[in-house]
Amino acid sequence: VHGLAFLKQKGWDMPIYTDSVNAMKWVKEKKCKTKLERTPETEELFLSIERAEKWLKTNTYTTQIIKWETKSWGESPADFGRK
Repeated sequence: VHGLAFLKQKGWDMPIYTDSVNAMKWVKEKKCKTKLERTPETEELFLSIERAEKWLKTNTYTTQIIKWETKSWGESPADFGRK
């Protein structure tokens, strides 16, 4: 969602790639369906999720979100070796 907001703010027309089917679904449904428990330790994350959901519900965008095909293209460079 940060990427969508950034591209909209800049007026840039380029796609966003993700290897996460869940992320694509959350953006499409404008709702993060996490199973993570809301605790004092996760509160900051939940507040960020709420801001993202609000942005999705109050904004429109034309950015295309495309599934990164890991099997064909390899690991996404955006993962920075974290997988």
